[in-house]
Amino acid sequence: MADFDVIVVGSGMSGGWVAKEMCERGFKVCVIERGRQITPEKDYTDFVDPWDTPNLNRTTEEDKTKYPIQSTVYAFNQNTKQYWVEDEKHPYETAPGTEYGWLRGYHTGGRSMMWGRQSYRMSEIDFQANKKDGHGVDWPVRYNDIKPWYDKVDYFAGISGSMEGLDILPDGVFQPAHELSCAETEFKQKVETAFPTRKVIPGRVANLTQPTPEQTALGRGQCQARDLCYRGCSFGAYFNSNVATLPAAKNTGNLTMMTDTAVVKVDYDEATGRATGVKIIDINTKQTKTVTARVVFLNASTIATSLILLNSASDAAPKGLGNSSRQLGKNLMDHVAGATADAIMPGLEDKYHWGRRPNGFYIPRFRNHTEPSEDSVRGYGYQGRIYRDNWRRNVWSPGIGAEYKNAQRTPGPWRLGIVAFCEILPDERNHVAAHATKTDEWGLPIPVINQRHRENEVALMRHATRDTKLMLEAAGMQINWVGNPDEVSADNMSAPGRGIHEMGTARMGRDPKTSVLNQWNQSWDVPNLFITDGSFMTSGGCQNPSISYMAFSARAAHHAADLMESGVL
Repeated sequence: MADFDVIVVGSGMSGGWVAKEMCERGFKVCVIERGRQITPEKDYTDFVDPWDTPNLNRTTEEDKTKYPIQSTVYAFNQNTKQYWVEDEKHPYETAPGTEYGWLRGYHTGGRSMMWGRQSYRMSEIDFQANKKDGHGVDWPVRYNDIKPWYDKVDYFAGISGSMEGLDILPDGVFQPAHELSCAETEFKQKVETAFPTRKVIPGRVANLTQPTPEQTALGRGQCQARDLCYRGCSFGAYFNSNVATLPAAKNTGNLTMMTDTAVVKVDYDEATGRATGVKIIDINTKQTKTVTARVVFLNASTIATSLILLNSASDAAPKGLGNSSRQLGKNLMDHVAGATADAIMPGLEDKYHWGRRPNGFYIPRFRNHTEPSEDSVRGYGYQGRIYRDNWRRNVWSPGIGAEYKNAQRTPGPWRLGIVAFCEILPDERNHVAAHATKTDEWGLPIPVINQRHRENEVALMRHATRDTKLMLEAAGMQINWVGNPDEVSADNMSAPGRGIHEMGTARMGRDPKTSVLNQWNQSWDVPNLFITDGSFMTSGGCQNPSISYMAFSARAAHHAADLMESGVL
């Protein structure tokens, strides 16, 4: 008899959803998390006062040594570094001539603790894109297959947003949106007048604005507009596994959490053709053992999931478990972040923004949708905000005494920041593999990552950079800095991985010869093995992908539960 009905490897964005759905269906679930247990009342730092924060919350030279990759992310500081891995303890390599910024954290909740909470659905246009333009393989699903699960996730997680009726960005089940600031409203009017094919809308974000009874019953409360989300929110206002899916799973009495535990491999029975469980190693003692289950879900994140399956190779599966298609580890994708700018909006000096909203505005994709291009396919969306500068703008200015203090009491001008997220096409040349000889301190093979920006990504980023400048000019902004589209190249674009949206290395498809998973996130080769982290993505769209990971996870969990109840699994 198996130890559990279901093993879920990883407790983050997708793993938390699988645990919740399976526990609520009555199955005994073991969630295996490589990192430590996060306890909100002990570990969150959103109520730490500035004067109690070491080094004024700035990155130290020691941090740069211990966290050379992680310390470069926008959400890394003294209050949050506990959520990011020490790079020197978790090495990886990149192929010669390439760069990859693998940003990650090992603890309960995974990166659902540190995500930017932007929540945008993929559209029918996205699900048809591969088939229409010939890149990658056709998605085995369409938008209407996933819509009920997007709805379910929206309602439980709590997504705030506005109904816009856009085919490129489907509406959801929203709580009231965080309103645009007056400067953003003016920006919206000017941009939409100058470019009728573009829209500027409030960002859609997983921060509660009108909590439901179900959410308050879990101890979650309304967003306080403090913009301290990355420290962990003691109000439970933003969605993460630690305040939502994992507590819901725990409330059923069916959840077992196993922390500080890494999965070495998936165990496989050649006689039955099924997974029997996983081999694990205790991070602290380095002792190994096996945990068994009827069904295994991998939710360790794209690169880690790929390594687990590659490390599960056997005589029956010499290239890695579930890899008869030879697609495992290939088609690594992300989003390219760039086309940034800094600009000032003149006027509105008698007004100020309300609070510190956890988001700003969003400009949905228009390139190769409402506006064509001859040298690229797919597109990009923009995220940005316009706030009034506060006292921090003068933090490095010289001065002392009453005159200096008085100068800080007057708010600065309205300042815009903006960034585009461009889609990366699926491409077999972009891949992750297990190093042939090098291992980490636990004896696990380290990954070797090979990803480059290709011609289409460069073309899109050039368009995005040009469009940034044109929109700022149309809005009458005083541009302090904006990129030159003619200077954009694969060498000076943000490196792969920096979008923190890695995905695609165990893609879904319609044919087991060209894909790893079927339409239910189920392995073609091993029917009781499911993968619902970003690995399954057949293409990436330009939208932040977490809401899609969650929707597909809930859908796959229910399908697996149906098969288990019927005796198929």
